[in-house]
Amino acid sequence: MKFMVVWKTSNYKTAVEQFLKTGAPAPAGGKTLGRWHVPGSMLGWHLIEASGPEVLAEHAAEWADVLELEIHPVIEDAAAAAAMQKIHGK
Repeated sequence: MKFMVVWKTSNYKTAVEQFLKTGAPAPAGGKTLGRWHVPGSMLGWHLIEASGPEVLAEHAAEWADVLELEIHPVIEDAAAAAAMQKIHGK
């Protein structure tokens, strides 16, 4: 399952220091599929593939002191289209 982690910080310097020190890997049991930063901003996204939301709980705990996190399960177009087809494709 894929999860989009949207992060925002109010303490840029501390978050940058922690990121540079650790590399901010995905939690154990998760895999980073991509990570994006808005240059000069305190906003970014981290796409993680994991077996379930419990894997993301660890990631959230690691960063909760410096980041405000939103974690959203996401699906790709093909899966979304298949679901829509069941309802609207008649």
